[in-house]
Amino acid sequence: MEKIRIGIVGYGNLGRGVELAVAQTKDMTVDAVFSRRAPETIKTFGAPVYSIDEAINKQDDLDVLILCGGSANDLPQQTPYFAQYFNVVDSFDTHAKIPEHFQAVEEQAKKHQKVAIFSVGWDPGLFSLNRLYSSAILPDGDDYTFWGKGVSQGHSDAIRRIEGVQDARQYTIPVESAIEAVRRGERPTFTSREKHLRECFVVAKEGADKAKIEQTIKTMPNYFDEYDTTVHFISQEELNEKHSGIPHGGFVIRSGNTGKAGENHHIMEYSLKLDSNPEFTASVLVAYARAAYKMAQIRHYGAKTVFDIPPAMLSPKSGEELRKELL
Repeated sequence: MEKIRIGIVGYGNLGRGVELAVAQTKDMTVDAVFSRRAPETIKTFGAPVYSIDEAINKQDDLDVLILCGGSANDLPQQTPYFAQYFNVVDSFDTHAKIPEHFQAVEEQAKKHQKVAIFSVGWDPGLFSLNRLYSSAILPDGDDYTFWGKGVSQGHSDAIRRIEGVQDARQYTIPVESAIEAVRRGERPTFTSREKHLRECFVVAKEGADKAKIEQTIKTMPNYFDEYDTTVHFISQEELNEKHSGIPHGGFVIRSGNTGKAGENHHIMEYSLKLDSNPEFTASVLVAYARAAYKMAQIRHYGAKTVFDIPPAMLSPKSGEELRKELL
């Protein structure tokens, strides 16, 4: 069987997760890892490593490029750029900027006849699909999404990019009373602040202005400014000891009514509990890389989201197998 040739851009937690996820498939192989770091300093699980500057020279050797950079600074530039040369998949997760990201990626992918599936993961991604399904099924209803408790990779990355920050972890914590109200069918209206708390553990560089760092975090648009945020400054040793894991999860709940007078109430709930946020997100990216390859085969070029991908394209199984085993 001819395997789908995968390239990985960025080899942090998410990039390593992609290599591990591909190893669990039978129809894919990782043929290249590209990094801004010196290739000789990176140890993979077997994939060859190249400078990111060499990536465009590998166009003929790869079927899909999975982009594993951060949403704050990397993906807004990398995804449109690489969509000129490769079919790509990214995990862009800044919800407020998705329309803007789509336009930039669509322009390049359509022009160069590539498939670019963006904002792939569990939210945006799997949770987005569940919001779509449930709102279509229960039009008289309200959606509620709760994240956590868990480490947000994107938010932690955004903190680490602040001047004076050496390392950081950010936990998103749902407000339990809000979840309970939704499950009771009350259909309340929440502000962002009423649904979640944000707790940050930060290692400051020596001599850094901690007050300025804390203020920068709490006022950061699209990340912290709409939430009650607590910032703790701790040592690198304490961070390593107590916050080395990357768990996460959450819930998508649709509370709705049916019947002539809305007399019957229904709750649709989808939940995730993840030991490793990056490894699970990587597994979603790999499934959508398979779909990107299939869409390129039938020339469905352009920027796509999870809404645009037929579910069967995610699976290595044939239509006959899917109908027999899963339907």
